[in-house]
Amino acid sequence: AVVSTQSTGTAPNAQQAPSHFTVTFATTKGNLTLNVTREWSPFGVDRFYDLLQSGYFNDNAFFRVIDKPHPFVAQFGINGEPSVSKKWENADIPNDPVVQSNLRGFVSFAAEESQNGTTCCRTTQLFINYGNNSFLDPMGFSPFAYVTEGMEYADQFFAGYGEEPDQQKIYTIGNNYLKKNFPKLDYLLTAVINSEN
Repeated sequence: AVVSTQSTGTAPNAQQAPSHFTVTFATTKGNLTLNVTREWSPFGVDRFYDLLQSGYFNDNAFFRVIDKPHPFVAQFGINGEPSVSKKWENADIPNDPVVQSNLRGFVSFAAEESQNGTTCCRTTQLFINYGNNSFLDPMGFSPFAYVTEGMEYADQFFAGYGEEPDQQKIYTIGNNYLKKNFPKLDYLLTAVINSEN
């Protein structure tokens, strides 16, 4: 069963995250373990840490899963309750340098593309790289974490809807829209910090 979100977080807290920490993603397919390294993407990791602390990722759909014509990404990070996602929707964080590459298993913030072809406007949406997506590196997509366990479960996220889910409707209607129109989507049920150092 999909648990309901308990998030009441407000944006942005902007606390500095630990240098390294691990996170367990409990998903509808199985558990993933992420190893997070702040020096790879400091603004990104600080935001991720804030979102984790607030419970933002509980009951998040993997609403954009692209595995054809080649493995690409599993994207998530819009809270299922519009009142929660609205608090963070326009809370942009600055760009980080790209230290790691967008290779299989690395996790990055999704972003909009600015007029000069680089990323801007990172807020809460993330993606797990399914393959070698190093072409994203020069555009400014900065990986901040790596899936150390459970990537085989990420590979199983339902990809049959492709680009169909409307992100604006997820922001305004939430999981009610997704569950009615895209019932086979997989979900991130909880995201829990395991260890910090």
